[in-house]
Amino acid sequence: MNSNPWFIATAGAAGAAVAIAGMEALSASAGFPLMAIPFATSIVLVLGSPQVEPAQPRALIGGHLVSTAVGLAVVALLGPGPWAAAIAVGLAMLAMNVTGTFHPPAGIDPLVVAVHGMPWSFLLVPVAAGAVLLALFAFAWHNLFRRRAGAGPAWPARWW
Repeated sequence: MNSNPWFIATAGAAGAAVAIAGMEALSASAGFPLMAIPFATSIVLVLGSPQVEPAQPRALIGGHLVSTAVGLAVVALLGPGPWAAAIAVGLAMLAMNVTGTFHPPAGIDPLVVAVHGMPWSFLLVPVAAGAVLLALFAFAWHNLFRRRAGAGPAWPARWW
């Protein structure tokens, strides 16, 4: 067992690189530009600070779903644009707090939705599918490296 903090940090960084590479490959094959897929900061949080509450699956998956749904609802009511983006981000923060799914990286979702006028299908692909895939990747990665490194319990602290 290796409880060296440098090993843990390096394993997290390597996991983030692998996840970003996978995200890039999936975005290219799906025809979605990588900048429209809001998971880079989620990857950094979940793999770099797996013990914090916003990095748990409920926050990761729920935060992205709640924030995107808020953004889509605001765009449906107001249309896309900078004011819609501002309102959507503020309401998404409130909604994540109320639902117990606060995940700061998901704050970009309503901005992407409102600025680009994304369709409701964006909620399922790439957001829901991506969040679930990221949670599964983090589970596998942390169990492969974190537990074996003697860094305490593997991710997640709890699923929901």
